[in-house]
Amino acid sequence: MFLDKFFEIIKAKELRNKILFVLGIFLVFRIMANIPVPGINTLKISNFFTNNQYLGMLNLFSGGALDKFSIVMLGLGPYITATIIFQLLTMIFPQFEKLYKEEGEEGRQKFNQYCRIAAAPLAILQGFAMFALLKNQGMITGNISPLVYITAILTITAGSMIMMWLGELISEKGIGNGVSLLIFAGIVCDFPNNVQLMLRSLGSTPIISYILFFLASLLIIGVVVFVNEGRRNIPVSYAKRVRGNKLYGGASTYLPLNINPAGVIPIIFAISILMIPGLLASVFKWTAIEHFLQNQWVYGILYFVLVFVFTFFYTAVTFDPKSISNNLQKSGGFVPGIRPGEATAAFIKNILNRVLVLGATFLGLIAVLPSIIQGLTNVSQFNFLIGGTSLLILVSVALETMKQLDAQLEMLHYEI
Repeated sequence: MFLDKFFEIIKAKELRNKILFVLGIFLVFRIMANIPVPGINTLKISNFFTNNQYLGMLNLFSGGALDKFSIVMLGLGPYITATIIFQLLTMIFPQFEKLYKEEGEEGRQKFNQYCRIAAAPLAILQGFAMFALLKNQGMITGNISPLVYITAILTITAGSMIMMWLGELISEKGIGNGVSLLIFAGIVCDFPNNVQLMLRSLGSTPIISYILFFLASLLIIGVVVFVNEGRRNIPVSYAKRVRGNKLYGGASTYLPLNINPAGVIPIIFAISILMIPGLLASVFKWTAIEHFLQNQWVYGILYFVLVFVFTFFYTAVTFDPKSISNNLQKSGGFVPGIRPGEATAAFIKNILNRVLVLGATFLGLIAVLPSIIQGLTNVSQFNFLIGGTSLLILVSVALETMKQLDAQLEMLHYEI
């Protein structure tokens, strides 16, 4: 089955070109990730990032570009942060909500443009904070002149903007979500380093701990697939209509509501927010806050809560029951036993909220499960193949991309 689908993709010229385009973007990303900013002791900084929970996670998302202090060291962090800020604004200011939800594709393009513009100053701030942190930790070698300092910050800001552009190119001309796929590529490319770290620590950790961690990873994969594929179907019927001598409608179908319609985005959002206080504490040497946040229980609880909240938040921004209800009414569809219009929108919203409680709880538990297993097995998630969070992202992104590939193949079959 898999081989048949693979050969179908290879034979389809348009689909093949899209995949090759994405792989080409990945290659450009990896080349840029290995071009370092001068004046940094990369050996010292690598050890520093490995021992810091928040920076280690940020380095994981950048595919190792951060501990190399490369020109794309910030990755997509500033763009993700800007997107979170503006999506929060849609819930505060009606103008932004109208722009994002009611003005169609043109409104979304304007909204995305605002996010791109805001990403640049955020990249400058994050670059400055990173330099300040490294300077405080004695990682910057020699005396750096103000001109070199400014040039370095502008360079990594430009690198972040290029990463944002590459992500949008993938979304526009390739397959899948560009931001998720670049994070996916970064995690996969750092896989050999994680294997090497695991092999080094084999002597200090009992082999049974790795076996248990490996079994837990398989469990995570199974639960992620279950949650992503699970859905609640709402029955929909279409009224019969007579046009001339022909009868239309009368069919029955269903409206599928995914248990986790937000996909992997809540995980990415939660980690982006969770790293900010830890990074600030490291920069300004707030030792008490840093120790508090590095507590495994505190980190796990905050992580779970943020994933849970962002699942509801992102779904509320991207999924509009009123729009679905209006579209059903225009096409002659209705939910049996429910009046069309506002009653249908309220019914869909009610079911969606109940489904999301289950989906958000599952997603939050899966996110913190690796940390629990880490505590029980004494295996560091950063030293075992791929971390728990990265495993969650890898599986979710792979599933979403495969769905888009299947949709593209079906469209090609229809065209034939």
